[in-house]
Amino acid sequence: MAASGTLHIGLSAAQLLFFCLLRSLQPGLCEEQVPLLLWTSEGMSLPSQPPPAAGHIIGQQQLASYLEKALNVGPRNVVLFLQDKMSIEDFTMYGGAFGNKQDSTFPNLEGALMSSSSPLVLPAVSWPASAAMIGQLQDQLETSPLYMDPETLSQLRLNASSPALLVFRLPYGIGADLMSAKEILSGNDEVIGQVLSIMKTQSVPYTAIYTALRPSQEAASLSVEVGLGGGRSLLQARGGYRERERERERQRRIKEKAGIYGPVEFKEGEDTCILLWAKGLSVKILRSGHWEEHDLTPSTFGEGVSPKLSGSSCDKTRAKLVLNYENVLGHRSFKLIFVMSQRHYKVSSRRWFTLDAVELEYDGTKATFNGTRNIYAPAEYSYRCESVTNFRWPLLVPRSSKDPANQWRVSFEDFQIQGFNVTGSDFSYASDCASFFSPGIWMGLMTSLLMVLVLTYGLHMIMHLRTMDRFDDPKGPAISVPQTE
Repeated sequence: MAASGTLHIGLSAAQLLFFCLLRSLQPGLCEEQVPLLLWTSEGMSLPSQPPPAAGHIIGQQQLASYLEKALNVGPRNVVLFLQDKMSIEDFTMYGGAFGNKQDSTFPNLEGALMSSSSPLVLPAVSWPASAAMIGQLQDQLETSPLYMDPETLSQLRLNASSPALLVFRLPYGIGADLMSAKEILSGNDEVIGQVLSIMKTQSVPYTAIYTALRPSQEAASLSVEVGLGGGRSLLQARGGYRERERERERQRRIKEKAGIYGPVEFKEGEDTCILLWAKGLSVKILRSGHWEEHDLTPSTFGEGVSPKLSGSSCDKTRAKLVLNYENVLGHRSFKLIFVMSQRHYKVSSRRWFTLDAVELEYDGTKATFNGTRNIYAPAEYSYRCESVTNFRWPLLVPRSSKDPANQWRVSFEDFQIQGFNVTGSDFSYASDCASFFSPGIWMGLMTSLLMVLVLTYGLHMIMHLRTMDRFDDPKGPAISVPQTE
């Protein structure tokens, strides 16, 4: 278990490795912690905060206390770099260990920590606490998060007197070789450098936070386990993690063998007017610092399953699909509601439908997620997306910072819905959320076009070459070429 605490500038890779080794004395905890780094812009300082006791994992309440003290004094323009996965092992493996700083993957991050007068580094934060941090920051700043990228930030004008919560999602992955993880982390560090450079250009003081939603289990599996009974240490992967992965894979294969089930249909009279299909529907609620999950898929889809659709309605301009459940996460009555509408847009000269909101109603309380800006399709099409969530590359966002939706997570896997112009029991042509022209395709097309232009120009020059049609005969008179030719 990591010796969590407040670390200062100059934290070396050897020190981080020591923390990781100390943490491995209690097997299983390495997969439950993520590091958190907090710093401010140059010229700004944070109040000194006492470090937690050695061996203590920072929970949600203690993390909220750290953030509250920092934001009460420090800048209230918060830049949150939220990585999908991260563990302290990532810094020991890729942070230029043993003095090889030229091999470090985090030069921009190290530069930011060095330039800050009072950085705060917490090696061991409970991952449910870090996952709930956006909601805590929303409550303390009283503003909604803005999910951004460096290009969008460069067009935004911030005000030092108005709080802002800017969230930058960073990927993480480990492929067949360890170099893939290093390249991804290096790319994330470049994003951090770009964002901090833009903030410096705008001369807006900020508080920056770098953490992750979950531990990087692949890195955690490389940690050292200590056999306390025999006094031996074994360098091996954690068996518990592998067992859980095997169980998840087995459950996934069981679901795949179950076959393809039909969509949920809502009929107005004899005609079907709403169709819904998903490979997985699940909801989570935050309780006591932990996310409790409930899978709605078995109660919604499958052979012989008929979900209750009371409260659903549809007409030419509006559609509402209500899925009624019982005993979901301790709530007797639970409803999952999809609200859609369609209208004519003059710019495109056609009708479009939008998923305006996804609502959760439970025991008299309503949590509302907006989806209008991200979930839309032509009115005669259906909408399909591989993943629709409110927490990872979110397409759904809470209606306000005070809405109960901030305590919920919804996840729709392989999601497809159609609320208008339904013919029979089949979906119309699907408008996918993933654009056909990806950046790679655009790069290939532009490169090909450039090469075609160069080739065309070269052929044009060759075709217009003019050769001599007269030649000098040494035995005859000299050729006289007029200047007008």
